[in-house]
Amino acid sequence: MSEVRVSSKYQIVIPRDARRILKIEKGQRLQVLVQNGAITLIPEKPLSEMRGFLRRMDTTIERDEDERL
Repeated sequence: MSEVRVSSKYQIVIPRDARRILKIEKGQRLQVLVQNGAITLIPEKPLSEMRGFLRRMDTTIERDEDERL
């Protein structure tokens, strides 16, 4: 686990190891999630990387009788 320091402008530097593992590049956007006193940074991914990620998802749904009309 790495430690970072908040600058006078409230900025932090993401450690190099974390950037490499998550493949974060300069200029990339991150979503900030604050939950239970913790901050989570989630890298945004281009839509092209999402292609096919639902390929094996089961799409069968049981429907109620009134929805079959």
